[in-house]
Amino acid sequence: MAVAVDGGDPSATAIPLGGTVETVITSPRIAPAPATLEEARNAPGRREQIEQITRRIEEQGIKYVFFQQVSVTGRVMGKGVVSTFFPQVAEKGYQLVYGATANLFTDRQGNYIGFGPEESELAAVADLGTFAVLPWDERVARVYCDCYDTETGELLDADCRQNLKRVAHEFELELGYQFLIGIEPETMWLKRPVDGEPEGVTKPYCYHIHQFEELRPVLLDVVDWGQRLGLDMSYGDHEDAPGQLELNFRFDRPVRTADNLTTYRQVAAAVGRKHGVLPTWMPKPFTGVSANGHHHHFTLVDEDDVNVFQDPDGPAQLSEIARHFLGGMLEHFGALMCIGNPTVNSYCRMWDTGFWAPIYKNWGWQNRTTTVRVATGGRFEYRGVDSSCNPYMTTAALLQAGLDGVRRKLDPGPPQQGNTYELLQQGVQIERVPESLGAALNALAADELIRSALPGRLYKVFDWYKRDEWERYLAAVTDWERSEYLEVLP
Repeated sequence: MAVAVDGGDPSATAIPLGGTVETVITSPRIAPAPATLEEARNAPGRREQIEQITRRIEEQGIKYVFFQQVSVTGRVMGKGVVSTFFPQVAEKGYQLVYGATANLFTDRQGNYIGFGPEESELAAVADLGTFAVLPWDERVARVYCDCYDTETGELLDADCRQNLKRVAHEFELELGYQFLIGIEPETMWLKRPVDGEPEGVTKPYCYHIHQFEELRPVLLDVVDWGQRLGLDMSYGDHEDAPGQLELNFRFDRPVRTADNLTTYRQVAAAVGRKHGVLPTWMPKPFTGVSANGHHHHFTLVDEDDVNVFQDPDGPAQLSEIARHFLGGMLEHFGALMCIGNPTVNSYCRMWDTGFWAPIYKNWGWQNRTTTVRVATGGRFEYRGVDSSCNPYMTTAALLQAGLDGVRRKLDPGPPQQGNTYELLQQGVQIERVPESLGAALNALAADELIRSALPGRLYKVFDWYKRDEWERYLAAVTDWERSEYLEVLP
């Protein structure tokens, strides 16, 4: 089956809502970003695309356009442009300091993370196929951008979005298959805090439709606005934490899935502003209940639309290439945990046990106490991620780990049959997740293969940002410490 590569035609990237895997794989693949700034500005057909969008802006009365890029933490950065200036900004791009890739934050010493103020600026060039009108204010539109280094004219290595374009393209090119991914983001909807502890809008009753109903006005706006932005959401339920909803996204190509997750977060924030509630992706705001997971599901499809991860006669109905891919994920378990669980709070999820958190290096068939769950024949659920993750970076790292497993024919061993916690009580030894963000950062630093998924300054910026976060936490005195030690005699 010949599959076209998408260079950014807005009409070519739309996939019908409620589509199937077949719908996705017949859509154009997402190509790597042009190699240089000059090539990006002069890509074939780009001028015609800009003219087409400009006409749409004029016809629909759009007044403002957000040109947005994504930082190493998944935060949306960028500039707003009055619509009359759209053609020239779309043609040439806009400039921001390199430090925008690290949210333009400073570290404990007051230094800008990653890049100093004396360094040059990046150039962000619109990926025109992502242009969309914001449904909560149709006078405003947005478009994602890829970033370039103005000094060299080459792609900016600290830009996670175009890095995923490259990693996904090289993965598919080497194996000759198409990689599809779906993500299940969990979000807790909280009452807007004034003083005191956070409070969920609903009670922590898993699967209770009544709790779903309590959040119905919020949910319906999320679905409506999300669908109008092209998000193909399927199942959802109320999970077992206060105000916690999960909405599942249909399988799509890696970059589009990551864009959809970023768009979903923007949709949820807008819905929260409308209803006076706060959506949070903090992994674990509450002790004693589940955290916000962000499970990644993926599969691999050949040129005949066959799922090559499936073998009905294989262990857990997995093919040999699937087992090797899974072996790669387990081989690089510690480093993957760092990228998928990138905050100090992420590791509270690993210590407050009993809520099916992915704490151990294991896999199993339909086993929710393992880090990798084979959900159905030929489909993995990688559970070692939480909702604070950057989906561009998690997907790139998982692809790199899986490809390493395929290249080296890594064997993950037999699937774990029993409940992880019961096996541990019986004395079975299973490797545990890194115990803190600091330990996870060390695991990533020691894993050259996973670091290659974050090349050059992308890893440098991520490591700097997260080590500073860890050190600031270690230096902070908490309410728990004051309660525990203030009146304790020496």
